[in-house]
Amino acid sequence: MTPISRYPVPELKDLPEDMRMRILEVQEKAGFVPNVFLALAHRPAEWRAFMAYHDALLLKEGGLSKGDREMIIVATSAANHCLYCVVAHGAILRIYEKKPLVADQVAVNHRKADIPPRQRAMLDFAMKVCSASHEVEEADFAALREHGFSDEDAWDIAAITAFFGLSNRMANVTGMRPNDEFYLMGRIPRGKA
Repeated sequence: MTPISRYPVPELKDLPEDMRMRILEVQEKAGFVPNVFLALAHRPAEWRAFMAYHDALLLKEGGLSKGDREMIIVATSAANHCLYCVVAHGAILRIYEKKPLVADQVAVNHRKADIPPRQRAMLDFAMKVCSASHEVEEADFAALREHGFSDEDAWDIAAITAFFGLSNRMANVTGMRPNDEFYLMGRIPRGKA
């Protein structure tokens, strides 16, 4: 079997208590441990910082839905050629949006995806932040406002894009492998796989 990372992956039993408890909570909810939790546990202090920022961005209230946040991750992770994040967050996106095709569409070309104009505008902004942040200007914020996004929402879009730029690069460098479970999640009803 292919390893989940080119770096040593600690055993769950050997992790500090706070990390082990968080991973066990995820395992109980998902039914498996996403490989990112174990691969990044190679460096506990960085794992804690990563998870804290992840939670601050993805678990907060605001103008972006959970599906919006995952859509940003999938589109920008595809631009960064990150297999792990496209597959893992694509599964979550399919579940949140209740659309089995949306993650594949967004990953390949969000402009051709079956999404409303509001989400297309959101992804246009995210993709500009991803690939040409130095060119972001007032017109980009105005385009978001036309679809009901606030400047705080724009911050969230940019922060999610930037954070997952870090995540994408670490996943690529470590050779992080997506869990097999992610590939079918949200594509077919549970129990029929």
